[in-house]
Amino acid sequence: MPENLPPCPQCSSAYTYEMGALLVCPECAHEWTPAAGSADETGEKVIRDAVGNVLADGDSVTVVKALKVKGSPSGIKAGTKVRNIRLVDGVDGHDIDCKIDGFGNMQLKSSVVKKA
Repeated sequence: MPENLPPCPQCSSAYTYEMGALLVCPECAHEWTPAAGSADETGEKVIRDAVGNVLADGDSVTVVKALKVKGSPSGIKAGTKVRNIRLVDGVDGHDIDCKIDGFGNMQLKSSVVKKA
């Protein structure tokens, strides 16, 4: 029986196990680090950027890779600075709600930004 290992964040399976520094789910083959998507001492979900910094509401972030946007010929370029983000419980891993100049309101994944 697992010794207090968290359930899989993708399929919620309770049969996770450790493999080196990673946690692995045998049912869906998802691998993650124990710190990713974990809760802090207060029980709230911690959202981290691509580098591992903890994000909070009102932070400024920089996009680290070029992103395609439907309906836009150019997309969002790497290095675009986004101010005053809001953390949300979004759909499909999009956990940042923000407004990007020239694009309007958007949702981004925390894995494509770094704290500025």
